[in-house]
Amino acid sequence: MKRTRACALAALLLPLSIMRAEAHPHVWVTLHSEILYSADGAMTGVRHAWTFDDMFSAYALQGIHHAKKGQYTREELASLAQLNVDSLKEYAYFTFARADGRKLKFSEPVDYWLEYRNPELVLHFTLPLKAPATAKSLQLEVYDPTIFVDFEFAKEKPVSLDGAPAQCLLTVDLPHQPTPAEQLKLSQLDVTPLDASSAYGEIFANKMLVKCP
Repeated sequence: MKRTRACALAALLLPLSIMRAEAHPHVWVTLHSEILYSADGAMTGVRHAWTFDDMFSAYALQGIHHAKKGQYTREELASLAQLNVDSLKEYAYFTFARADGRKLKFSEPVDYWLEYRNPELVLHFTLPLKAPATAKSLQLEVYDPTIFVDFEFAKEKPVSLDGAPAQCLLTVDLPHQPTPAEQLKLSQLDVTPLDASSAYGEIFANKMLVKCP
């Protein structure tokens, strides 16, 4: 049997073997993203800030040394941040992009760190594109193929453009809400889990769309 999600995501999902509920998802993330551009108008990457739910954050922090009660410095969380990004590689960092319909490839994360905003953990990281992309239509999606983690756009300014040409227009598309039949399937995923190659989670993607003339 393939590894469970609790095993596969190591530190990010390490405590979840004792958090398992009756149905997917098991972790909730509030999403902020900045789509990055170079001076010549090409997209160069995306910068994420993911806020984890307070229950997951409390479990993830168990055993992490900290000098002051109720506070964690970036340095104290550095090893956990490293393990997070290492573990997310198998799942393509839950981030998928297309430029004029062509799939884009990301390099490994840079500038990654964890922040503690009591009572929640926030994972910050930047995904550079392997090659800058110039396109009239850019689509960026964030979702978990296995639906173990649920992503939701932040209520205020969930997505922004950093350095994009002034005429580019940004819109966001909220995730599809599951039908009763889909909700039933979600309830069965603990027994028959999906793996990282599954395309099912894509229907619940958070979409960022950029149109440039």
